[in-house]
Amino acid sequence: MKRSSVLVGFVLLLVAVLPAVAATEIAGTTGGGAYYRIVVPDVWNGDLVIWNHGFSLAPVGPVTDLGPLADLQLSEGYAVAASSYQQSGWALFKTKNDLQQMVERFADRFGTPRAVWITGASLGGAVTASALEDADLGNVIAAYTICGAVAGSRNWDGALDLRLIYDAVCSDVPGAAIPGGAEGLPEGSTIDATGLAIRVNACTGILLPAAARSAEQSARLAEILGVANVPESFLLTDMGFATFAMSDLVHDQGKLHGKVGAGNARVDYGVAEIDATIARVSPNPGAANRLELHFTPTGNVGPAKIVSLHTDKDGLVVVENESAYAAVVPESNLTTAIVVEAAPTHCGFTPAEVVAGWESLRGWVAGTPKPSPAVIQGTCQAIEAGGLAPGPCRIDPAFVVPPIDGRIRPR
Repeated sequence: MKRSSVLVGFVLLLVAVLPAVAATEIAGTTGGGAYYRIVVPDVWNGDLVIWNHGFSLAPVGPVTDLGPLADLQLSEGYAVAASSYQQSGWALFKTKNDLQQMVERFADRFGTPRAVWITGASLGGAVTASALEDADLGNVIAAYTICGAVAGSRNWDGALDLRLIYDAVCSDVPGAAIPGGAEGLPEGSTIDATGLAIRVNACTGILLPAAARSAEQSARLAEILGVANVPESFLLTDMGFATFAMSDLVHDQGKLHGKVGAGNARVDYGVAEIDATIARVSPNPGAANRLELHFTPTGNVGPAKIVSLHTDKDGLVVVENESAYAAVVPESNLTTAIVVEAAPTHCGFTPAEVVAGWESLRGWVAGTPKPSPAVIQGTCQAIEAGGLAPGPCRIDPAFVVPPIDGRIRPR
């Protein structure tokens, strides 16, 4: 059978309005303290799809989100499960245990799944990549990541750089100084998101229209954005990650035990003044090792087939994550497809694009050749044209993901 006819067959499964699926749902907590939610359709195909959610510093609570494709996956016969994780923030120190214990609960109630598919977005992409390599989840045959932090702990190098670049440019500006440096914020700091925004605005005028900024604010803003490789629309978001999330990573006793895990001792920032004035930090060796283990990908993904979808201008989880992942995962296991967007977003996909990646992965597992980005784009266009999910479809088959060292300076 031709590849195109098989893919069209999968697309036709998406009939315009998905019927309600009769299902059994269970929820609870694991021994480690993570919440889980599991839904199994009455007509179950034997496979389990795991959804891994994105980054949050909110307290851990019951699972409300089974992922953007849950209704479709249930209609296709898959069981769907998701964990809250037992840790907030960079939860990868415990996610292997969380997912293993959730699958054990599943097997106790419904039996061992025939096959397991792992999916996730943003931080959930890193959780997915980690689970492929380290978790014992049974017969894992496929993975699907969207806007995934698949370079893992390498992303903390970028966060550290932004924070220390900000300090080098802004620490002497009245009202702009932020305590904490490489630890993000000191333990017990009372600075909140509003307080952070006020400080960043004092230095850069980021909350003001461009015409209302002083010449000095405009110059400082341009320097920070240029050296840190951050889109202007993401500066406050990324500064939040480099302060609140970094502080959680460093000070949580279940993570780095109060030690700094990322450093910049020999980084060349390419700007003489920055190189001369920026704080130089050497990570604690134990913390650096612990951060690398939780998690930096090695590419040991076994036979799993992987589709990874990203937007080209993501200002939080940069697209260069994909080049770092592709550098270690065997080419035969991985298809990377890049959506070209008009303005920077984080995870700003259309429904048709997300469905197309999933259906292309299903086709690959079912026996069609490994899908190219062009095939995923064509599948997306068929989905959109059929009125099955809204587009547009913006995957560029010719897009070449730049190397991560060009975006996050090498250590």
